Order: sequence, then structure tokens, then C-alpha cells
Amino acid sequence: MSIVYYLFIVPLIAILFAAYITWEIKKHSPGSDKMKEIAQAIHRGARVFLIKEFKVMIGSFALVALFLGLVNNSFWPPLLFLFGAFCSAFAGFLGMTVATQTNVRTAKAAETSFGQSFNLAFAGGKVMGFLVAGIGLLGVLIVWQLSGEVSLLINFALGASLVALFMRVSGGVYTKSADVGADLVGKVEIGIPEDDPRNPAVIADQVGDNVGDTAGMGSDLFESYVSSIIASMILGFHFLGTKGLLIPLLLAAAGILSSLIGSSFARISIKPKQRDFSQQAKAARVAMQKATIFANLLLIISSFFIVKNYFGGLSYFYVILIGLMAGYLIGEITNHYTSEERKPVHRIAEASKEGPSGVILEGIVVGMKSAFLPALIIGGATVLAFHFGGFYGIALASVGILGTLAMSLSTDCYGPIADNAAGIAEAAGLEPEARRRAEALDAVGNTTAATGKGFAISAAALAALAWLATYFQAIKVDSVNFLNPALIGGLFIGSALTFLFSALLIKSVNQGAKQIVKEVRRQFREIKGLLEGVAKPDYNNCIGIATNAALKSMILPGLLLVSTPLIVGLTLGLEAVGGVLVGALVTAFPLALFMANSGGAWDNAKKYIEAGNLGGKGSPAHKAAIVGDTIGDPFKDTAGPSLNILVKLLGVVALTIIPLLM
Repeated sequence: MSIVYYLFIVPLIAILFAAYITWEIKKHSPGSDKMKEIAQAIHRGARVFLIKEFKVMIGSFALVALFLGLVNNSFWPPLLFLFGAFCSAFAGFLGMTVATQTNVRTAKAAETSFGQSFNLAFAGGKVMGFLVAGIGLLGVLIVWQLSGEVSLLINFALGASLVALFMRVSGGVYTKSADVGADLVGKVEIGIPEDDPRNPAVIADQVGDNVGDTAGMGSDLFESYVSSIIASMILGFHFLGTKGLLIPLLLAAAGILSSLIGSSFARISIKPKQRDFSQQAKAARVAMQKATIFANLLLIISSFFIVKNYFGGLSYFYVILIGLMAGYLIGEITNHYTSEERKPVHRIAEASKEGPSGVILEGIVVGMKSAFLPALIIGGATVLAFHFGGFYGIALASVGILGTLAMSLSTDCYGPIADNAAGIAEAAGLEPEARRRAEALDAVGNTTAATGKGFAISAAALAALAWLATYFQAIKVDSVNFLNPALIGGLFIGSALTFLFSALLIKSVNQGAKQIVKEVRRQFREIKGLLEGVAKPDYNNCIGIATNAALKSMILPGLLLVSTPLIVGLTLGLEAVGGVLVGALVTAFPLALFMANSGGAWDNAKKYIEAGNLGGKGSPAHKAAIVGDTIGDPFKDTAGPSLNILVKLLGVVALTIIPLLM
């Protein structure tokens, strides 16, 4: 039997593993009627949002498919485009559905055991991780075998890219509109706790955790994953023939199996009476770090034998190792600048004693400093990867960093599940000890979420580099002249595009948050007994406001990204489009890190104070830190992560429109 047929088995194992975990999760109790009611509201709100979003996407994607069919005069490009979109959306929808079923069971488990609640939250994260990796690899294999032409895989990647744009952008606007609006009225103006059920925006906020940080992150990394594989396959086939095409597929399969084995180490013992929550949280962090390291070590060993068997030498093995090390180092740097246990966050917290301005300025300083070392690492990784493997080496480095995606995404999606569990525990009025366990889980999730964003940004940068290499190979350009005015024009356009794109998203969050604030104030003013807890708020109004704000936010950024390469190509030529790709990448990468890390640091500075430091909750320092956190929310969860989509989508669109410009 051909090796290709064996490759089909691996993603199927990943999908079946996700199904088995889902079955295991559902065997656990969802808790009291009150907990079920809250969880059902979150689940229903998330499904309603995604269904509305999918309806908008169907119309838009039908037009893109028609365009692809007319340009290529073939049914294959539109068919593969739609299949790529379906695979990405399907993986995100399933993973988010399971996450909304896991959150309440995690909260219920926190009543008796930190260990069991952690294991459940991580199991929910694994469903998303293995679905994304399994469906991604399976989709690439199916498309390759059906179409028989590796260049057609670009259309599959385009479908995944556009889904990522919709789900990441709209999910980010949704979650932060609700979060900022809820915080500004609930915590700042009225002084009630976060996730207090009296706050009309609290359910919309928790829905946002799922549509933004679970479905949005899943679609983002699905796109990076399939982009890195497809770009490597195209370049590998061009330079090395069939074996160059097979290596990325073998590495992706090895990564899934490595993640499967490694993820089993992310468990902690169940000790119901253990009350040192900081030690339990540390044990949870160590368990996930151990699992991630073990999965990567297994992939390194597998990669050694795969490369040795196919090429004899080890040059491409070094490239994969470079990608893995780049991802690991950037994750550690992100952790340093955003963890509430580290000095950068402590400095922001200390600055809160001076008021909001001190918090804001110190957070900006932390974010800017955090971008420097990762930029050096990605730059060094690019040079070394090219040294060992040329353009194909750069693409393989992106496969290396995303090889254990199933494991990395599992730890990342653990975060919103733990966050939801803490919110449900607060809203359902669980015992203080259960709430403290859930809050400890959430604290671990904040660290994994920040690290996950750093990983996603670095993965996006390498995937974008792979598309850049593929683009220049496709237009038959081996080197570029930076004195070419058209190229320089493209560089400036691409650089400016990242700032305009970010501004549009932050503005969308601000407008959505204003509407949420107005609605929350209205309900507190008009619903008698709401503040006293004897009347219920209307959660659906805030959910509807956040949904409408999110769906409107997609239109202009989407048109901007899709039209820019086409307009530049028609007016300035193909090399200028390459300039746009380079300009966007070299500005988007540090800008994304700046926004994600400053936002994460502001968030954890607030949580550091809430833990009882510098006066604790309700103190002047706490109120100043909340202001910083509300600024950081659209930075870290909307604009910053969405720049991942920008750099990858520009590359895929540029490749797609080449037939129009040649």
C-alpha cells in the first residue's frame, strides 16, 4: 500500500480521538439547574452568532467561488475553495460546541477537586486541537488526491483563509465589545464583581470567549496549519519532486501522533482537600508545559528519521528544528512579558498607584519591548532556514513550528473554557472554595492564552514567509531590486495597510462597546430590583448588540485585504504586489506582538491586584488597572490576533490573482 493511504489513517485517528474525548466529557455532571441555565444561555448565544455569521459567509463565498470559476475556466478552483472554507468552519463549529458543553462541567468539578476540573477543561481544549489538526490534514490529503495537481491546493488555502478572516475578526469584535462594555459599567461605574449575574452583558461576554478565543483561534491556526503544509508541498514539488511534496505531509502526521502521546501527560492528580490554589495552579502549568515539551521531543525524533530516510542528509532536519525552537523561544518570551508572576506585569501593577496614565504608559513600554527579541528570532530563523534549505527550507520551518499544533491549540483553548467555568461559578453562586478553584484555573488560562497568542503570531509569520517564497517562485523572480520604485511603493502600501486594518477593528470594538454600555446602563436604570438581585436582566439584548457589531465589522477589513493585491497588481505590477506582502509582514509581526503582549500584561496586572496585592479589588490601583485592561482587550483579542490573518490572506490572494496579472 502507498504511503499516502497510511497518511489518511493519522488524521482519522485524531478525529476519532476528539470524538472519544467528547463522549468522556459528556459523562460528567453539568451541575445544578442554575448552572445548566447559565451554560445553556452561553451555548445558545454562541450557536446563534455562528449561524448568523455562516449565513453572511455563504453569500460572500458564493461570489468568490464564481469569480474563481470565471478566472480559471474550471470547476476545480471554486470547488476546492468551498471545501477549504467548509473544513475550517466545521472544525471551529464543532470545537466551540464542545467547549460550551465543557465549561459548566468544569465549574461543577471545581466544587470537589481542582485536579478533576483542570483535567476536564484541558480535555475540552484537546477536542478543538485534534479536530483542527485532523480535519486540516485530512482536507489537504483529500484535495490533493482528488485534484491530482498540487498547485490547485492554493484554492483550499484561500477558503480556509477567508473563514479565518470572518471568524477571527468578527469573533474578536464580539468578545471585546461585550467584555469592555460589561467592565466599564459593572466594575468601574457600579462596582459589582466580574461575571456577576446582575450585569446584563455578562452572558454576551462569556459567549465572546467562545466565538473569539475558541472558534476564532481555531480558524486562525487551521489556516496557518494548512497554509504551511500546502506552501511546503508546492515548493517541495517544484524543487525536489514527489519526495519534497511528501515530507510536509509526513511531518504533519508525525506531529499529530506526537501530540496524541504528549497530551496524555497533561494531567494532575485529584486531591479534593488540597487548598493551596497557587500550588495547584503551578502544577497545572507544569503539566501542560511537560506535555508540550514531550510532544515536541517526539516530533524532533520522528523528523530526524523521516528526513534521514528520504534525503540521506540532515539539512532539512535542522530547518524543522529551527522552526520548533523559534516557536518555543517566542512562547517563553511572551510568557515573560505577560505572566503575573514576572516583573514586567508587576511594574504595570505598581504603576497603577499613579493612576490610569501610569498603567497605560507602562503597558505600552512592555508591549514595545516584547516585540524586539521575537523579531530577531524570526529574522534569524529565516536566514538559517534559507541557508540550510532555500525557500523550501523556510516553508518547512513553518511546518516545524506548527507540527504539534494539536497539542499547542489544546493548551490555548483550555483558557476560554477555564474562563467560562470561573464565570459560571461566580454567576451560579457556588461556594467560595469552588470559586477560588475556578479562578485558579482561569489564572492558568490567562498565561496559556497569552503564550498561545505569541505562538500564533510567530506561526503566522513563518506561514506568511512560506507564501511569500511561493509567490516569488510563481512569478519567476529569484531576486528583487529594492531600488525599483514600484516595489518601494508596494512596501509602503503594505506597511500602512496593517495600521489601517488595526484601526478599523479597534474602532469597531469601541463602537460596539458604546452600544453595550448604553444598554447596560438602561437596564440598571429601568429594571427595578436588578441591582438588588431580585430581578433578572435581559441578556439577549446585549447578545444581539454584540452580534450586530461583530457582523458589520467584517465588511470593510475584508474588502481591504482582498482588493489591495489586485489593485496594486493592476496598477504597479507583480513585483509591487510582492512589496505589499513584504511590507505587511515586517510591520504586522511586531505590531501584533506589541498589541497582544501589552494587552495580556494589562490583563494580568489587573488580576495580580485582584489577588490581594496593592490594595486588592475596589482599591484605586484596581480601578486604574481596569482602565488599562479595557484598552488592552481590543489589542490582545481583536486587532493583534487578526493581523495573523492579514499577512497570510494577502499571500494567498496574491497567488490566486496571478493568472489575471501575467
